[in-house]
Amino acid sequence: MATVKISLSLASLSPSSSSSSSSTQSKLSPSFIPNAAPAKAAKLRFHGKCLRAKPMVHRGSRSGGITCSASSSPTSTLPSALLFDCDGVLVDTEKDGHRISFNDTFKERELDVTWDVDLYGELLKIGGGKERMTAYFNKVGWPEKAPKDEAERKEFIAGLHKQKTELFMVLIEKKLLPLRPGVAKLVDQALTNGVKVAVCSTSNEKAVSAIVSCLLGPERAENIKIFAGDVVPKKKPDPAIYNLAAETLGVDPSKCVVVEDSAIGLAAAKAAGMTCIVTKSGYTADEDFENADAVFDCIGDPPEERFDLAFCGSLLQKQFVS
Repeated sequence: MATVKISLSLASLSPSSSSSSSSTQSKLSPSFIPNAAPAKAAKLRFHGKCLRAKPMVHRGSRSGGITCSASSSPTSTLPSALLFDCDGVLVDTEKDGHRISFNDTFKERELDVTWDVDLYGELLKIGGGKERMTAYFNKVGWPEKAPKDEAERKEFIAGLHKQKTELFMVLIEKKLLPLRPGVAKLVDQALTNGVKVAVCSTSNEKAVSAIVSCLLGPERAENIKIFAGDVVPKKKPDPAIYNLAAETLGVDPSKCVVVEDSAIGLAAAKAAGMTCIVTKSGYTADEDFENADAVFDCIGDPPEERFDLAFCGSLLQKQFVS
């Protein structure tokens, strides 16, 4: 049986102050967002679950979240597959990666559009970059250079997204955005133990492949299946991408563990019947993760490790107390 050690720092209970933008764009109501996860009051806490015993006090993490370490055991149940979201889970890409690439594309196309930090955080409630731009323009009005015909507008959006992806890939190839702590460790543990690994993302397939190949390395990338972009007709919070992953990998959804960072990703994983661990990212820190099986600030590397593959497997045994 795995051994779990958990500690909670009081610092994690203090809400961080969010900056208010003077931009009128940032005041858009979330109600304009299609397929957005229902908004709930944010619960400013991390939570975890432990094996059949009360949590043992351990040292607090520097980040002020839960410190959870589960030691490997030969008798531990392991997942059949470990499924990662990409943006915010593998790399915290959104604010200084995708957002910048969108804005550079808008500037190069002379569209007089800028997405500030707060507005982009709101737009992230929409799964998919093309869908994000379409919803935004439908709300605030289409640029003068955009076509009037609906079919032509889809081509216009696709062109913008292609250019944005190329700019984003340059950032990745230059390794300007690092992997989040613990990602490589957890991937290696899974591959070493014969657990299938996949990345399931709403982002463009080329961008996701670049992140996996450039940041995790070609040897790991050869063993990681990627499900991304328009591979399914409906994006998160719809469970389609996780359903496709389970079917393609030939695994039972109930034996899969998903690592997500957002409410829409969590909703997609749970709707697919999978166990889901949330590792909060910059834009998702205050989202409601009540339905998650465990919530942490990151995966973490020793000596600041939050959880490992044994912990992922232990969640499947459902031998826990809150």
